[in-house]
Parts: sequence; C-alpha cells; structure tokens
Amino acid sequence: MKDAKSRPVQTTVPARGKLKRIICFIFLFVFLFFTPCFAKDVIMTVIYNNVPYNQELTTAWGMSCLIEGLEKTILFDTGGDGAVLLANMAKLGIDPMTIDTVVLSHIHSDHTGGLWDLLEKNSRVIVYVLESFPKDFKNRVEHLCGKVISVREPIEIGKDVWSTGELGAWMKEQSLVIDTKKGLIIITGCAHPGIVDIVKFTREHFQQDVYLVFGGFHLMAYSERQVTGIISDLKKMGVGKVGPSHCTGEKQIDMFRNAWGKDFIELGCGAKLEINTIEPKEKE
Repeated sequence: MKDAKSRPVQTTVPARGKLKRIICFIFLFVFLFFTPCFAKDVIMTVIYNNVPYNQELTTAWGMSCLIEGLEKTILFDTGGDGAVLLANMAKLGIDPMTIDTVVLSHIHSDHTGGLWDLLEKNSRVIVYVLESFPKDFKNRVEHLCGKVISVREPIEIGKDVWSTGELGAWMKEQSLVIDTKKGLIIITGCAHPGIVDIVKFTREHFQQDVYLVFGGFHLMAYSERQVTGIISDLKKMGVGKVGPSHCTGEKQIDMFRNAWGKDFIELGCGAKLEINTIEPKEKE
C-alpha cells in the first residue's frame, strides 16, 4: 500500500479548471449579449423616392428612409402612397412590425401620406410630428396609435439620433441627425428651411462636423448660379459627402455629383447605405 504522502496533490487542479470555465462563460455572455450593440452597422434604406435606383421597386413622388441598427428602428417620412410604401417594404424584406419610431419631417402629403396604411400594420410605433402640425392630423394619429410626440425644440429620439426641432418660417420642418464616429449625418425631407441653413444650424447646435447630408434639397426652381452658391457654402462648412434626391431636381443633382465626385452618394429608391462604410449596396 502506497504511503498517503506519496500521492500527488490535485486539489487545486479542479479549482483552476472551474475558474477557467467561469471566465470563459463570462466572456461568452459579454460577446453574445453586449458585443452586437457595438459591432452592428447602422443601415439606411431609401424605401420611397421618385429618383430611381433599384429597378424592382416602384418610384413615386415623395420620400421615406428606414434607419436600422440604432437603439430604435426609425422610419423617416412615409412617402405619399401607403400601398407603394408597403409594397416596396415587402420587396426589400422589411417587416413593418420591426419599426419602433416614425419621424415626419413636415406636413406635406408626399411625406406623410403613407402613414395611415403603415399604422394599420403597426399601431405600436411612436410618431414624432411637429408642434405646428394641424390638430386634426395629430388627433388622427393619436387615435390610431396613441403615441404622438410634438416636436418644437431639438430632441433626442434615441441613442445617437436627434431631431433638429422645428426649423424654417413659412414651412416648418425637422431633419434627422445621426451621430457617427465619422461625424454627423443629416437626413432631410425637403429642406424647405434651406439646406445651407439646416447644415449650419446642425453644426452649431451639436458642435460637430457634418460628414454626410442626404434627402430632398428642394432646389428644382433654383438657377445654376444659385445652386453653385449653395454648393460653395456646403463645401466651406466641410460637408464631406452628399446624397441629394427627391425634390432636388435632375440638373441640380448632377451639379452636386460633379462637385463631390467620389463623395457623391447615389440614394434613389431602394439604395442602402451602411454608416461605417458610406458605400451603397450593389443594386439587386
């Protein structure tokens, strides 16, 4: 019989093994439940627009853009026709029930008309409207979803995303602002207050540079000289990339394309844009 003292002492091995398993479990837990919050790209998809991009989608006058990957999934504007909006969403594989928040830039029907069909599919959303919206409009929205927030001043909509608040005089409008590691991204509906004034306000209010501005710039009636001045002003303010569409005008869009070159982003109907790469997905 062997002496008990000659037996190898192994009492610490199981303890060390248990400790390693606990550490591995903690790392696995952090990776599975917390890493996606930081690693996930923010993707913006133009669902509704009169500027074509994805030929499988229906183009129509208006604007709507889906923002995914933030704390909340946000639909900015709803286009003018609910049937077109929902049909384009279906073709893109977007479930209306995944939308948490709707932000309406201004009262014009080509930006609000699709809301009613959307609310029939998803009445759990929170809808951000301007304080200046007609009372009847707000009452109708509240009746359908019960969650309406009237915006006047700049307001945080979720982590890293804000409304500029009501801007402009004769036609009040709010734009969406997203904070990224490369700078601010501004999404405009029609830019009725003036695209230069919107960018200037955003830079001054948030004290950050503007990396990208896209959406409707409302320049169809502007002369070449006027557009050249606007381009010059945006360049002076350091706007890195642009993606004008909707109500900007074809000739005016071409001027922006020539001015920004490789930093011009094609953002017609169906285009997808990842914030981390700022490159549109290939056409499907």
